[in-house]
Amino acid sequence: MILVTGATGKVGSEAVRLLAAQHRPTRALVRDPARAPYGGAAGVEIAVGDLDRPATLDAAMRGIDTVVLVTPSWPVQEIAVIDSALRHGVTHIVKITNHKATVDSPVDRRRDHARIEAHLKATGLAYTLLAPNLFMQNLLAVAPMIKQTGGFTMSAGDGRFGMVDARDVGATAAAIAAAPGEHAGRAYLLTGPELLTYADVAKELTHALGREIEYRRISPDEHREAMIRAGVPEAVATSNAQVFGLIAEGDAEWLSDDVASVTGIPPRSLRTFLAEHVTAFS
Repeated sequence: MILVTGATGKVGSEAVRLLAAQHRPTRALVRDPARAPYGGAAGVEIAVGDLDRPATLDAAMRGIDTVVLVTPSWPVQEIAVIDSALRHGVTHIVKITNHKATVDSPVDRRRDHARIEAHLKATGLAYTLLAPNLFMQNLLAVAPMIKQTGGFTMSAGDGRFGMVDARDVGATAAAIAAAPGEHAGRAYLLTGPELLTYADVAKELTHALGREIEYRRISPDEHREAMIRAGVPEAVATSNAQVFGLIAEGDAEWLSDDVASVTGIPPRSLRTFLAEHVTAFS
């Protein structure tokens, strides 16, 4: 059986949906079962648990062979999942991580991923790492601004990135979890089909909406302050601003065909994503 954590999120929910469609015995770990969109789906068990409460992880881990590990990348939480998996005889963990996770990264979340990866490797468990580029779904966070002002602000300059649909990341995780053996010890870079800038995103939004959408460039410091004013926790806003500043410097300018090579299906383009979500921006 396969356990998916973060099973109501962008990546985890798609992994659960696809595994259920393939009739793979799957257990979805959720804090609130009312939020599980696949409640009652054939082959899906709902396990109510909390990553901050190890006893609930142990209950969810019984009878599990493979774990798809998706969290906001808090080391204490992910290490608790890994340790529970080790105690209950899990044989493989598929972890969502960051392509540039290093112990000396200037970005907190990347250092956190590096710490989690080191712990996972030290256990001796078989593992596969999935490192996505920017998520297309993150554009939905600026949808209200686009509706109200006809544009959006960002501090990524003219940096290019291989933006990927979270559903394609979930599909990759599901494909690996269904047959993990051939992917043991591998790391996959997950991107969409093209390198984009936020100016390109504005052009695609203009095409999708039939009205001009403006990309307004601001500095990382200005972006950090704007996020804090919008209610983003200061530590998260600081980390986000660091990442956008790095994007401006070319940090996310990479593409890969790993989504297609693992799933057999090409990743979705930004134009496809926007066409499917156009009402969110209208």
